[in-house]
Amino acid sequence: MDYSISPEGKRFKLPQEDDYRAELERLKVLASEHKSQGREIVVVMGLGFVGAVMAAVVADSTDPKTGDPQKFVIGMQRPSTRSFWKIPLLNSGVSPVKAEDPEVDVLIQRCVKERKSLVATYTYDALALADVVIVDVQCDFLKQDLGNCKTGRAEIKALEDSIKIIAEKISPECLVLIETTVPPGTTEYIAYPVMNKAFETRGIKTEPLLAHSYERVMPGRDYVKSIRDFWRVCSGINDESRERVSKFLSEVLNVEEYPLTVLDRPIESETAKIVENSYRATILAFMDEWSNFCEQNGVDLIKVMQAIKVRPTHNNMIFPGPGIGGYCLPKDGGLGVWAYRHLMGFEDDNFTITPQAININDTRALHAVQLIRDALRNMGKIVAATDVTVLGASYREDVGDTRYSGSELLVRKLAEMGADIRVHDPYVEHWWEFEIQDTYPAVGASLARFFRNQEGLKALRVQKNLAETLKGSDAVVLAVRHKEYLNMDPDDLIEMIGNPAAIIDCFGILNDEQIKRYFELGCEVKGLGRGHIQRIKEEVRSSG
Repeated sequence: MDYSISPEGKRFKLPQEDDYRAELERLKVLASEHKSQGREIVVVMGLGFVGAVMAAVVADSTDPKTGDPQKFVIGMQRPSTRSFWKIPLLNSGVSPVKAEDPEVDVLIQRCVKERKSLVATYTYDALALADVVIVDVQCDFLKQDLGNCKTGRAEIKALEDSIKIIAEKISPECLVLIETTVPPGTTEYIAYPVMNKAFETRGIKTEPLLAHSYERVMPGRDYVKSIRDFWRVCSGINDESRERVSKFLSEVLNVEEYPLTVLDRPIESETAKIVENSYRATILAFMDEWSNFCEQNGVDLIKVMQAIKVRPTHNNMIFPGPGIGGYCLPKDGGLGVWAYRHLMGFEDDNFTITPQAININDTRALHAVQLIRDALRNMGKIVAATDVTVLGASYREDVGDTRYSGSELLVRKLAEMGADIRVHDPYVEHWWEFEIQDTYPAVGASLARFFRNQEGLKALRVQKNLAETLKGSDAVVLAVRHKEYLNMDPDDLIEMIGNPAAIIDCFGILNDEQIKRYFELGCEVKGLGRGHIQRIKEEVRSSG
């Protein structure tokens, strides 16, 4: 018998054939009860990082006159061994996604247990009950070569399969809202033809109601707010679709403070998401070359940026760190590059900046490893067989999200060079990219394929005790700006280590006094974008 095992190790038996009939009857009864009270039935396909919380936000929306729930939400997840566990977990009132925002757990508990406006299921037949279907099925961009975006491809099969199933089961009046970040043109060039053909096969004469609206979800303390209390862009394939999606989003999101932007066509909405994220990724890649310039010419990029950011028009400059991460910025531009050729049919080389930005960001962590190597060499050591401790596994400060983390590439390259690696992160419980790298994020998709000597990384575990993790380290890498790592006293850190070590600052964490003190303690210090460190070293050595 097959089981689905949750990240905490709890086993859930997968549903059998007889279970499906009983499950559909359960949902029909619940939907009928809520329909009789005037509530829309909303099915959210995909209970992942976006879908689970979006489902709860919709389920938490209230009738402004009565204060009662105005939507009944059915969260739907495919019953695979990998993800079925999310269904019983959510039905017990527990969030299937872990978040630093305490409102996530409170919100899901309230909607499931108190308001009874949210349930989860595994049967696609629930689609027949829906007035609105929200599609939050993952669409990925798979890179075939490290540092070469143009050889990558969009992986949209799961989305295509979902659209086919939806089109075969929904009522003609049901609005289908694609919320997934997709290659521009997906809604009109892929989803609409599939739905239209299915409707014709079913003898339905009306045009499908199809819309697109992308989310701007941010992990961290404001996870829920980034869905409910944030600006949204939406579009529809026809007038009725645009009106329906505008009305629906206005009922479940805080559009009074954060008004909707309604565009004419889905391709405009889809392009907006890709350009929005590509813009940020490109600015970060731009900073990479100036980071290298500063290292080579005795300049501290952190001070340069602080000086520039005094000017209000430039106050959003971001230091790239050891690579950009999260689910969007590292890949979304690639979806646009792929769509230009494979959906629109253009063969020219229109895209140069967007793919180059992705390539730079993808490989920046490799330069950080060179700094680790050079710092160790200055202490008479090589990377092979040294103990390197990486402080920070997540892709940004004070969150537990490891997707596309720059630290992952850093660890993989260190492993290839023979280092013994330890990792500390106060927010990350499991680093799945290593622990289950044979199947995560999908079979054959792990970054392990680009490096040698990766098998041992399956045993890598994120540690919580900082002192124990640091003990005996030859090198310590400040890889993420977690608050726990800011303003660490050099004397305390070296005391925990027990010996002088190479200290590598990947994120502008150390100030000049801290850098000076590390040198006084017999350490070597290197930093991305921090060319002035050599000057501090010479001053300490000359004064000693």
